[in-house]
Amino acid sequence: MTRISAHISVCLLGVLMTATSQAQSVSDQAKKLQSSSIVIDTHDDTTQRLLNPSFDLTARHSDGNIDIPRMRDGGLSAIFFSIWIPGKTLGPDAVKQALVQIDAVRETVRKHPDQMILATSADDVRAAKQQNKIAALMGVEGGHMMGNDLAVLRTFAALGVRYMTLTHMENTEWADSSTAKPEHNGLTDFGKNVIREMNRLGVIVDISHVSDKTFYDVLATSKAPVFASHSSCRALCNAARNMTDDMIRDLAKNGGVIQINYHVGFLSQEFRDYEAAHPEARKEIEDEVAKRCGDDEGCRLTAGDHIVREMMEAGKLPKVDWTKIVEHIDHAVKIAGVDHVGLGSDFDGAIMPIGMDDVTHLPQITDALLKKGYSESDIRKILGENTLRVLTEVQHVSHSLNP
Repeated sequence: MTRISAHISVCLLGVLMTATSQAQSVSDQAKKLQSSSIVIDTHDDTTQRLLNPSFDLTARHSDGNIDIPRMRDGGLSAIFFSIWIPGKTLGPDAVKQALVQIDAVRETVRKHPDQMILATSADDVRAAKQQNKIAALMGVEGGHMMGNDLAVLRTFAALGVRYMTLTHMENTEWADSSTAKPEHNGLTDFGKNVIREMNRLGVIVDISHVSDKTFYDVLATSKAPVFASHSSCRALCNAARNMTDDMIRDLAKNGGVIQINYHVGFLSQEFRDYEAAHPEARKEIEDEVAKRCGDDEGCRLTAGDHIVREMMEAGKLPKVDWTKIVEHIDHAVKIAGVDHVGLGSDFDGAIMPIGMDDVTHLPQITDALLKKGYSESDIRKILGENTLRVLTEVQHVSHSLNP
């Protein structure tokens, strides 16, 4: 999850966007390829919406980025629901809140067996595609939610969690985050034991949000491929949350995948530079949120993103176009190879670029890659096959460690 407060100092529990424009026209070839491919998004914060009893994932909504009707329109086959709470929430309360969110995902699937399958393997995802159902997977975004207890990690795995991001915006007691002052010089000994247990359990190690040193400690420790569930390329946008070219190469050597994040602050250097140079813009956003919403938390869920997009459209902030996503995909492919790149949008948790208002716009990415000369087989890898490979290889390692 990309907390908007980290970029514009607005405290939002989730960013739910209004689809203000229609998806751009795409070729018939792109439409056919999108519908026949397994398309996986490895990071979506829609879980926060599932906590609202009145929210129906199976209904079409005018706000937010994700619901099943729009997923079908955009050809999204499988979604990793992010289990997220703030990094400062620790101990039993963190564990409890994580379990509540896991239960919300599982209950959503249970209530809609005609449309969804709870998936924990590549085979489950393929079966869901064959049955024309959405595969629902889960990833825990922040190792603080396991409460420094490997038994809790085992419980997460038993409930269907298939990746864990080691840190969020804060360090854990055993791993350094990319956005906090280092405390551990990467992973502690306990942190390395967490990696080993994740390998044994068949849970993918997610290195989005971790410090560069933590990343390299993970590569030195893990026997299974790891991935970045929602990170982009630091060479194109110098954000600590993005990966350097060397990191991308080393991730590929490990067999992993970088899943490109769509947040404007991770795509555009111009946007980041403007934010840093114009703190008054952040204050304007904060003031406008307060003016529109007061203490209405529901309003605050949508207002910050709407305001930023309005400011981009009005020229008050640099415009970030959806084609930046394709630039990051193309760069990562050139660095790592096409077998090591995927999609991790951060839908419902970040500010989307103009033209990528919601999941219905995904076929534009496929169309753009075709126009760049990518083969259909290579595009299928980026859309989802690379992620399925990692799921399978992590499972194989787990089997080897559980004779």
